[in-house]
Amino acid sequence: MNNDAIDFFLTEEHKMFRETVRDFAKQYIEPNFDKWEKEGKVDREFFKKAGEFGLLGLAVEPEYAGMGLNHMYSLVMVEELGKHNFSGATLSLVAHSYLGMNYLQHAGTDYIKKTYLEPSVTGEKVSCLGMTEPGAGSDLAALSTTAVREGDYYIVNGSKTFITNGVYADFMVTAVKTDPSKGPAGVSLLVIDCNSEGFTRSKLHKLGMHSSDTAEIGMTNVKVPVANLLGQEGMGFKYMMESLQTERLGVAWACMGEMIGVFNKTIDYMNTRVAFGKPITKFQALRHKLAEMAIEIEATRAFLYLTNQRFCNGDIVVTECSMLKAKTSDLLNEVSDKCLQMFGGYGFIEEYPVARIYRDQRVNPIYAGTNEIMKEIICKTVVDGVTYKKVYN
Repeated sequence: MNNDAIDFFLTEEHKMFRETVRDFAKQYIEPNFDKWEKEGKVDREFFKKAGEFGLLGLAVEPEYAGMGLNHMYSLVMVEELGKHNFSGATLSLVAHSYLGMNYLQHAGTDYIKKTYLEPSVTGEKVSCLGMTEPGAGSDLAALSTTAVREGDYYIVNGSKTFITNGVYADFMVTAVKTDPSKGPAGVSLLVIDCNSEGFTRSKLHKLGMHSSDTAEIGMTNVKVPVANLLGQEGMGFKYMMESLQTERLGVAWACMGEMIGVFNKTIDYMNTRVAFGKPITKFQALRHKLAEMAIEIEATRAFLYLTNQRFCNGDIVVTECSMLKAKTSDLLNEVSDKCLQMFGGYGFIEEYPVARIYRDQRVNPIYAGTNEIMKEIICKTVVDGVTYKKVYN
């Protein structure tokens, strides 16, 4: 599957950048990926190498070591990484750049940007985002982690779970209740150093995405300087609602690359697999399954690129981001399942990448807001007529 259909959206610079991303994947991820899968995390050098390639701060202002580029470059990068099907490594990078760093860029003071954002662009510091709690996942307004101000500090108590990059991150952008009596209007965002006294983390062992480290976080009387408040107190819930557009687009970028990658790998295998004297790509029943997948992939990809371009233009695309997160994650699971079937018995053997790809992708309809929640958001706008406006300046 080639890039011809979406060249309309891309310049020569985008295409050259795609080659840079491909080189990074081949030079650094491919030789190390099996080791990372066994160790259950990428190494710290992964982020530094990504920083050297200029991959961590594409949308960040040059003032803070970034490239100052729009998110069409981000789409190209994440999709290209996805094509290699190094899912855990891709997720680690996306979580760092488009979850944690995204809030620093849009709501951080100059102090926060110099202290946390700039070293994140170079890969010297690794970020994570602390939203989900044991009792508050899709219902973020129900989070119970508290931050009580005492002089120049907030005292934070609570826990977070399913935190990508949580074990080895240097800091966590954290959703807290600064005024529990106000519900969503009492939610604020703090940047918390992960080496703070009272901050604990334990690794979670997952079905897939093994090279993406995931943690459960505990915070007991953690002191956080007031200077580490992101934006205004009480605005955290609104910041999250706006930034989730980027997060959900990030999931769609990755899912699109992953499905193109596994689709191409499957055709390569089928061209070499001979049955009854001919490659199995010559059997009509299998060919038509490939055609059906190609139709779905290309149609969804066109929607993704169009929405991403609108996002770059400043349009509010809450509904479209929710649609894309739901569609690409469900479609990737469907494509992975059908591709594994094409491998026959070999698809069930761990030595074949399609087996890992199959289990890695099951999480996509769950994180960044379950697909059931995505459909509720879509209904709010399409059925109920709810509209959204920008929060960040």
